[in-house]
Amino acid sequence: MKKILFLTSIIAVSNIASAQQKHYLDGRPSATLRMPCTDAGIVMRYGDGPDSCDTYGAREAVVNKVSSTYYLFYDGAGKTGWLSCLATSSDLQNWTKKGAILTLGDSSKNDSKSASSPWVVQEGDTWHMFYLGTPNTTSAPYRIPSFPYLTMKAQSPRLEGPWVKQYNVTPLPPKLNSYYTVTSSPGYIVKTTSEYVMFFSGATLTNGITRRTLGIARTKDLNASWVMGEKPIVPLTEQVENSSVYFEPTTSTCFLFTNHIGITEKDGEYTDAVWVYWSKDLYHWDTKHKAVVVDATNCTWAKGAIGMPSVIPFGNRLALLYDAPGGTSTSHMLRNIGLAWLNLPLKTPE
Repeated sequence: MKKILFLTSIIAVSNIASAQQKHYLDGRPSATLRMPCTDAGIVMRYGDGPDSCDTYGAREAVVNKVSSTYYLFYDGAGKTGWLSCLATSSDLQNWTKKGAILTLGDSSKNDSKSASSPWVVQEGDTWHMFYLGTPNTTSAPYRIPSFPYLTMKAQSPRLEGPWVKQYNVTPLPPKLNSYYTVTSSPGYIVKTTSEYVMFFSGATLTNGITRRTLGIARTKDLNASWVMGEKPIVPLTEQVENSSVYFEPTTSTCFLFTNHIGITEKDGEYTDAVWVYWSKDLYHWDTKHKAVVVDATNCTWAKGAIGMPSVIPFGNRLALLYDAPGGTSTSHMLRNIGLAWLNLPLKTPE
């Protein structure tokens, strides 16, 4: 019976590569191509995490794998604020919640109001975590994080923790007169033969308007400040944030999945789609090479906001985890975690 219910919740998206082009009221670019995927719907609902850790929502899924276990870090909107929480699974569809893995810092720390959205990398016997901290949020009970979004660090011998914060490390310091003045928050980390490369989120305010993009930061020392690129990988007009990268070995192509921020007269700005960019050069990207992956057109349960993507191979498919409030809502709150599938090898929709 469970198999029948599961299959009827899935819709397949056609292999047609074109996407319906959106025209945003402020003229921000849209994506004209589409990468086919199959949405499997909600795989983890908010509200029942240990100690009320996700009572107001679960979002910003970041997935990792060790041996046969998948570890899902997600932002739980709980009774004290947004904190990174952990859930585990063997199949990406049935999750066991473990509770919050980070705590708020004291009033003197930059993570006094939120410690969330962590990206991790293993070096030797140590896991290094880069997470988002902020001293500012909206009022209770929702406590939505607000600028500045800063990158902070912790480490642990195990992916499940316990995690020890390293307040003496400032991985991605914000910079005046740059594209990352109000946001320099963590993203996907690639380990090359010579260095670590992070695709971080950068944002700046111009005349009260937030403009967002992705930048590259590089380091050989995970316990030091990273060298941040002077220019973003795509223009601020693209209005994208957050990153997850998959390398397709059959074509030597890098695919960068990210969240696009749309805008409407009714709802203002909100994350309206998951986009993907592709390149054969990790350090150089072209805005012509982009496509829509998940949006209101092909999501089975959310026709409003579509949140941050995280991808990981699973057999002959690529799993894409994302979040959404469901229905036509564009709210930051009461979000669940959804799952979509892409076939491998991953092909460009050109």
